[in-house]
Amino acid sequence: MTVVLKLGGSVITEKDEPETVDRTALSAAVSAIADSAVGEDIVVVHGGGSFGHHHAAEYGVSTTEGTHDVDGVQAIHGAMCRLNAAVVDALSEAGVPAVPVHPFSAGVRDADGDLSLPTAQVTTLLSEGFVPVLHGDLVAHAGAGATVLSGDELVVELAPAVDADRVGVCSTVPGVLDEAGTVVNRIAAFEAVESALGGSDATDVSGGMAGKVRALLALSAPALVFGPDALPAFLAGENPGTTIAGDVDL
Repeated sequence: MTVVLKLGGSVITEKDEPETVDRTALSAAVSAIADSAVGEDIVVVHGGGSFGHHHAAEYGVSTTEGTHDVDGVQAIHGAMCRLNAAVVDALSEAGVPAVPVHPFSAGVRDADGDLSLPTAQVTTLLSEGFVPVLHGDLVAHAGAGATVLSGDELVVELAPAVDADRVGVCSTVPGVLDEAGTVVNRIAAFEAVESALGGSDATDVSGGMAGKVRALLALSAPALVFGPDALPAFLAGENPGTTIAGDVDL
């Protein structure tokens, strides 16, 4: 079974404190991955949290608004590389054969904003026994300089490329919540939950929960959104949190 797992930036960083890793949360997530039966058949993607989002907000960069400011590009990409190094190091120390993959080196958006992201390096690394670790990043954007490439976009690109059986999005909430704060068990269409979805509580330049749901509905594999405590259950094959699957049967 092949799994694509996204660790939300708010899960592994102190999102209100610039460039601060939440070491306890990261350690717990890493332990769950290292102890799971998924083994080497996993691709990890992590968000920006207090690293990338902080700098992207400072320079006014998002998935749609770009920059030609080289200082901004270096600040955002550099911060994400530092967070990626922390995640890869933690996984490696736990015995996971993790290796970094930086999307800024390969991805591009055309003038219409359509993304092109080569994935052969990821599929090859996976087949060779490595655990590729990608991250939200910048991407070259024709006519706009550089824009944000969100972790959710990466998940959508990677899941079909690696023929993922399951996709997991580990967030700070136990699932997608309705207006009453109750976890929605299953989402098959965005319109069903649109009124309940908003942005994240802290700085987020990649679309918040609404963006996640829209992106995950595009997948053919079932995707689950769940909280950190449910990560071991997800990796064990259970279905915690909210299942976003459209017409996909589990």
